[in-house]
Order: sequence, then C-alpha cells, then structure tokens
Amino acid sequence: MSDEIMIECEGLTKRFGTFTAVDHVSFKVSKGSIFGFLGPNGSGKSTVIRMLCGLLEPTEGTARIAGFDVTQQIDQIKNLIGYMSQQFSLYDELTVYENLMFYGRLYGLRGGELSRRRDELVALTHIEPYMSRRAGLLSGGWRQRLAMACSLMHKPSVLFLDEPTAGIDPVARRELWDLLFEFSSKGMTLFVTTHYMDEAERCTHVGYIHMSKLIVCGLPDELKRLPEVNPPGTKRRDVTCEHVTMAMQVLRHMPGVKSTTVFGQSMHLLVDENLPEERIREELAKAGIKQVDIRPIGPSLEDVFVALTAKMEKAK
Repeated sequence: MSDEIMIECEGLTKRFGTFTAVDHVSFKVSKGSIFGFLGPNGSGKSTVIRMLCGLLEPTEGTARIAGFDVTQQIDQIKNLIGYMSQQFSLYDELTVYENLMFYGRLYGLRGGELSRRRDELVALTHIEPYMSRRAGLLSGGWRQRLAMACSLMHKPSVLFLDEPTAGIDPVARRELWDLLFEFSSKGMTLFVTTHYMDEAERCTHVGYIHMSKLIVCGLPDELKRLPEVNPPGTKRRDVTCEHVTMAMQVLRHMPGVKSTTVFGQSMHLLVDENLPEERIREELAKAGIKQVDIRPIGPSLEDVFVALTAKMEKAK
C-alpha cells in the first residue's frame, strides 16, 4: 500500500424520491489496498459502487477516483476502473475466447495489443482449457474468472467487485482471492463487497454500512478493539463440543452469558468476566454434553458487526 488516495468519498448521498439509499458516506481508500465493504442486503453497498463508477449521479456529496471527480470527469475515470457486478453481463452464447475478444475491442484494444492482453489474462486466470467453451456452460467459479478477466482487459488501476464470490464453491472462492492478493501486490486498488466474514478478515481495510449509513471504517484490528465490541467486565470464550446447536440453546439462557454465536463446530461466547469456565461445563453436562474444550479468544469481525448492528437497532 502507499499513501496515494485512489478512492475518496465525502458526504456521498443518493436519494430515490423520499427514500435515502446512501446517507452521507465518507471514506478514503489508498492505492494497493483491498477495501472490504460490508453490510446487509439493501444497506446501500451496490449503490455506492455505482456512484463511484459514474453509473449513478449522487444527490449530494462528492467522490473522486485517483483525484478525478466522478460526476465531472467521467471520461478520465472510465479508463482507470474495472467493474465486476453481481450479474456480470457475459454473453452466454459466446465462447470464452469470443467474450474476451469482444470486451477487449469494447475497451478500444486492437491487433497485437488485444492479442497480448488476452493472452496475459488467460495465463493469469488459468482459463485456457475452456477457451472454446460457451460462457453459459461454465461452472460458477470459471464464470467468475472469465468475468474478472473481461473487467481487466484495459488494465484498470481500481477494480470494483460486487460480491464476486457469491454462489461459488469454497475452493473457487479461495482461488479467486489468491488472484485478488496478486493484483493488490502489484499496486491495484480493490473495492470488494462481500457477505463472508472470512473474506472480510483478508481485507486491509473494512467499512460497514447499515441502513444506508457508514457505521465504521478502519483496519480490522482497530475495529476489534472498539469499546462497543469489548464491553467492560466481559470476556470472550470459544467453546468446542458435540451437538453445538443444542449447546448454544443451553448456554444462551445461562446467567452470565451475554451472547452466543455458532462458528462451525464451536461457539463464540461473550460472558461476564467472573463467570468460571467450570460453570459452563457443568451447565452443558446437565444436557448430556460432556466433551467440552474452552479457550480464550479475541473478537472477530463478525463480532464487531453484530455488536455495532445491535447498537444501531437500540438507537432507533
């Protein structure tokens, strides 16, 4: 990362009639960052991206890409950005090769320049075995790779990815993120929306939008230290056991337990700091759950967003 600011919003707002989709959002993203933009469905994530890409005009506020105003200097911005939407418009009847050539020409590439760029992206995304296959016959993971390659044809400096891993399998998700890390290491700035907390943990910076307002923005480790996430007089514990769903039902009604969340085969608990671990074991043993491992943990990003969302709901 560098100190150069590639994305900057100040009071960015979008209204549709009386409905406010994005409400005075402000943040900055440095060159080479992977900025994770999180929030529930309908919170305004996609609307922010569309304004930053010049597809929607803000009602209020300003936004800049590499110093260029998104409403006044859109021609300069077009060559700087790539956009991979939730429903990227691949042409299903065209082959992988034909889609790449079409998008390359769309971005103004011709002749040897087009061929070289196509070959670079084929090598980067490892999609060569599928060059003659129609896009509509690709699996979800390979469609995403092709969509990404098409959005990179013109060598953008900033890449917007709106839920790029939605609906693809865990292996394809990991491979896609390996590509994102590679792009970031080469200086590309990435703006990624996601619902997956493990993906948020991989971002250099994260922002959380809820009900059209940006609630928090910063480094993941900084957000985990927020006082709302670490109430005085509490501690966090990971509890691994059999029948974890049953165990959660038992513990969520136990005095001294503030919150319970399932994480795979374990639970994350927020409890009173004076609650003995043995008391947790005893309560689970009453339900027939005897093999229990308990260890201290720090908050996760999911804990951060759950705590902040609860705070917002109480403030209504």
